[in-house]
Amino acid sequence: MSRAPGRKQENNKISRELFVLTYGALVAQLCKDFEKDEDVNICLDRMGYDIGIRLIDDFLARSAVKKCRSYSETTDMIAQVAFKMYLGVTASVNCCSAAGNEFSLILDKNPLVDFVEELPAERASLCYCNLLCGVIRGALEMVHLAAEVTFLRDRLKGDAVTEIGITFLRKAEDKKNKRN
Repeated sequence: MSRAPGRKQENNKISRELFVLTYGALVAQLCKDFEKDEDVNICLDRMGYDIGIRLIDDFLARSAVKKCRSYSETTDMIAQVAFKMYLGVTASVNCCSAAGNEFSLILDKNPLVDFVEELPAERASLCYCNLLCGVIRGALEMVHLAAEVTFLRDRLKGDAVTEIGITFLRKAEDKKNKRN
């Protein structure tokens, strides 16, 4: 028996939809478990961080990318390769600082919110996709890049796009070669 040519893509779509629905159920359960949105946000970030520190190995093995030489290359790699590989979308990148250590990832479409219409009014400070911030932060830390990752804009809160801010905490020139 032979496989139908579009079978693998169909399986990926089913897997992504299953992930998105499961993620929605996870967030709903966390909202039941925690009264404060801040606690849910922290929990999602922590879970994402744990995923990110493990996911980077899979990313490096599957993508066969070369070492990034700058923060902008790193951010482009996240936006163009990692988001495409794991979420099926790409993001655009904006540099937000003259120092070259602050960037924004702008997602026109965020697959994690495909089945979410809007946040309830009592959950206005919930950062529904905060898991993504933790994943990015955890993965960057595993390649020795300390970063602060936060949501700047969110479609679920009425913004036109989803925007994730990445601030690298060390300047590029602070990295010194330890071998002489």
